[in-house]
Amino acid sequence: MKAIMVVGTTSHAGKSFLTTGLCRLLQRQGWRVTPFKGQNMALNAFVTVTGAEMGHAQAVQAWAAKAVPRVEMNPILLKPQGDMTSQVILMGKAVGTTRAQEYYEQYFDRGWRAITQSLAALAQEFEVVVCEGAGSPAEINLKHRDLTNMRVATHLQAATILVVDIDRGGAFAHVIGTLHLLEPAERALIKGIVINKFRGQRSLLESGITWLEEQTGIPVLGVVPYTQDLFAAEDSLSLMERRSRPSREDLRIAVLRLPRIANFTDFEPLDAESGVWLDYVELYQPLGNPDAVIIPGTKTTIADLQALQTSGMADQLMAYTQAGGTVMGICGGYQILGQKIHDPQGLEGEKGSWPGLKLFPIETTIHPHKITRQQQTTARYPQLGLPVRGYEIHQGKTQWLDEDVAPGGEDFSPLFEQAKLGLVNQTQYLWGSYLHGLFDNGAWRRSWLNGLRQRRGLPPLPTGIGNYQGQREEMLESLADFVAEHIDLTPILATWEIN
Repeated sequence: MKAIMVVGTTSHAGKSFLTTGLCRLLQRQGWRVTPFKGQNMALNAFVTVTGAEMGHAQAVQAWAAKAVPRVEMNPILLKPQGDMTSQVILMGKAVGTTRAQEYYEQYFDRGWRAITQSLAALAQEFEVVVCEGAGSPAEINLKHRDLTNMRVATHLQAATILVVDIDRGGAFAHVIGTLHLLEPAERALIKGIVINKFRGQRSLLESGITWLEEQTGIPVLGVVPYTQDLFAAEDSLSLMERRSRPSREDLRIAVLRLPRIANFTDFEPLDAESGVWLDYVELYQPLGNPDAVIIPGTKTTIADLQALQTSGMADQLMAYTQAGGTVMGICGGYQILGQKIHDPQGLEGEKGSWPGLKLFPIETTIHPHKITRQQQTTARYPQLGLPVRGYEIHQGKTQWLDEDVAPGGEDFSPLFEQAKLGLVNQTQYLWGSYLHGLFDNGAWRRSWLNGLRQRRGLPPLPTGIGNYQGQREEMLESLADFVAEHIDLTPILATWEIN
């Protein structure tokens, strides 16, 4: 395969953004393209058609390349658990939980083997691989055990692009310092520099660009203007930057920002609705009176349940539901809404059982075997017969305590034809589902939103729409146009002709 590697001077420099844009640009030119990230640390995950778990960002990059997501595109996924440990997903399957030092002792060789074998497998199908690095390639205390950056670039002899975030300040020092800390053979692979997140007139930067090219001998491929609208970040730290003021006609949907929030990509389709204000609420903040509250997925359900209780947010939720508020739990959030959560093996920490929020007639037991699978079912609520697709990622197994009612006497029904995938109460104020990607289903999402709009006296939205993948496709096209406008790939493509 021909190979491009995208590395950054820092985290959040724009590696995922550029990798995704390049995948679509090269696909447009007729190449068979695959994304690749050897090792990703993230809590946003996707499940492939084979039931393998991989980073959601690499799934989006695969869609940008018009390829089917497969685990070889991200052979190692580390999912932080908040206690200085991470769950290790190797070739799509959970293989253990470990601390950083133990990880490199136990998994480095296995990880590199998985990376090289994955690249070899991808080379059988694709002509071009666009690789994404992680963090910085110049962390001198970590370079000897870095599985993601220049080790991969060197293995592939990839034409490498160095991205710098100029909005942080110190961009020129970041570039010069990063290049200085690379080994000569690594530095020789850097074929272009991209200055990202620039605010202001390009002309004001020209003298700096000239100096940078003269000092490094490396061309600046482009200056990318600052934008937050084209591409969603995969790090939960970015959620606090997403606040905007609602209009009078907007539904306010509060998503609780759990300490170990996972798969918040579930809510991108809601964020894309013009009549929705998606508000990520910290647990110590006042909840107010939103139109709905969503308890999202979490990497460690019990710890985040305890955080809800100790912060006082659980009390706010109970008052909100008693006043007739709408609550939805997704995956771990669904488990939290039940009567109890049992962890007999201490897989999330201590062995024991913990009382949930007691809004659903369910109990959950944490098991060592993780369930990862795609699902296709039919909705029973809020509108009978709507097709629904999604995927499961959870280690808890949930059972109903009663087929009909909760302990408080309220009736519950299966949300889908596959009853184990979720519940809803008779008034349709309490919702719970194991399905990630539920809101991707356009007709189902609009039907659910229309229930909220009806209570506000707002007119219904049309439900005869496509699924979110259509909007995502438009986003990927716009992203590629944006990258093409501001970045010149000629020096990179020229290296392919030479080779």
